[in-house]
This record gives sequence, structure tokens and C-alpha cells, in this order.
Amino acid sequence: MTDSKPIDPGVEAAPVSVVVPCYRCADTIAAAVASIAAQSLPPAEVLLVEDCSGDRTLEALREVAAAHAEGWIKVIALPTNGGPSRARNAGWQVASQEYIAFLDADDTWFPAKLELQIAALRADPAIALIAHRMVVRERGLAPPALRRPVRASIIGRRRLLLNNPFPTASVVLRRDLPFRFDENYRRVEDFLLWAQIAFSGYRCAKLNQTLAAWHKPNYGAGGLSEDLAAMHRAGREVRQELLRQGLVSLPEHYFARAIGMLRKARRNLLMAGRRHRQGADAQRAAR
Repeated sequence: MTDSKPIDPGVEAAPVSVVVPCYRCADTIAAAVASIAAQSLPPAEVLLVEDCSGDRTLEALREVAAAHAEGWIKVIALPTNGGPSRARNAGWQVASQEYIAFLDADDTWFPAKLELQIAALRADPAIALIAHRMVVRERGLAPPALRRPVRASIIGRRRLLLNNPFPTASVVLRRDLPFRFDENYRRVEDFLLWAQIAFSGYRCAKLNQTLAAWHKPNYGAGGLSEDLAAMHRAGREVRQELLRQGLVSLPEHYFARAIGMLRKARRNLLMAGRRHRQGADAQRAAR
């Protein structure tokens, strides 16, 4: 990271539309929205995009919307299931604010998130996308303390070639960017979009703060990320697409491919270790 500087959080408004793709999330959406409402600088609007779940999710979304100020939450019901890319694009399409933030229905934000990100964007108007760190943790725990000073660091090309430094639920970006999530992808579609933005010359940054939480491990706890082999294949397809679009060179492509193979091996080791610990715990419990 480079070009690091302190952030002054003294701003008065959050011109932000929050887009939340919602698929079979009746049990978690209330907590996700509560974390949005608890922001020290709340967003102007929240867009809950129901992705044809086929259960009671749509009813739950309407109940959540009714529990907040009229008009603050808009529920968008898609006629067919299209995956998170299509749902996010649908929200993006109707968003009315200067910036868009993304949150998944089973994740939560910490209260200072939007205030700090908007402050960073105001401090450096050239930034088109800003993210922050996230943590895996149980629900209901107090937010971690802020690090002082708060800094935004520009993420360079090399960092993006090595990995995806922008968790989706951490991202705030300009609504007028000429990009969208590729709806042909249901895995790593976020990384493709971030790479397209950054490699097209737009300024991307990341705060040195942990401002949101996943409530399940990134790999192997259910959802799309559980299929590690498919995730690896999708990552390879993303690198190929970036090469096809002329956004990366052939040497960069092969370098990123090699790193991807190493990361796949690491994920497999992490999963094997988790299974081993679970087996050991089960054996101890059976004694």
C-alpha cells in the first residue's frame, strides 16, 4: 500500500445507496439491516434485492422495511433467480445516491464504517472505490477498537494481481462508474469488477480499519464459497477475462495464475486442518 494519509471523519451526510442481495436470508436480514441503521452516519437509502428465493424471504424483507422509516428501505423483487451479480446490478440500476455500498444478507457492519469511508472519499475525491478490512466473528460481539490514526492507502496493480483485497461488504464505490458485475459469474464476480475498475485507471483505496464482519468462515461453511474447486476455476476464468480485455499482460496473467494455484493449495490445507480438528473434537466428546 502507498499514498497513506489520515482521515478526518467530520462529515455531515452519507450520500450512499446500500445494495443488499437477498436469497433465502429470512433468518439473517434483520441483523444485517440493523447494522446499517446503527451507522454513526446512516446512508440515504437501503435497497433489498430479493432474488426469487422461493421461501419467506420476500415477506421478511417487507417486515424489515416496515420496521424502519418510511421510504428508507426499498424492496426489489426479481422475477427469476439470477445470483448475486444480477441482484447487485438491479440495485445499482435504481440507486439514487452518489455512492453505492454493498452488504451481504448474512454479514454485518460496525457503526463507524460509512462515516470513515465517506470522510476518506471527501478527503481524496479522486478515489473511485474504497474498502476496509473484515473479520470472521460470532454475532453480538462489540466492534473492535479503531486504529489511530485512520488511514486510507491506495491499492496498486501488483496487489490486485496477487489477491482480492476488497471484501464485497467493505466496498463503497462511485455510482457513475461505467462498470457492472458480470452476470455470467456466480463466484469471484466481485474480484472481476474490482480489477476492471482498478486496471482501467481508477483510484482504489483501503482503510486500515476492521469495519465489518463475516459470520461464517470464508471457505467451507456453506454458500457458494464452499465449492473450493469451483472457486479456483472461476478465479482462473477471471484472469483469462482480464487478459482478453487487455487489462493485464501475458506475463502478469501467468504470474497471477501461479499465485492462484498456491492459494488453492493453502485453502485445501486449511479445510483439511478444520476437518481434522472437528474429528478430534468428536472423538474427545465420544469418550
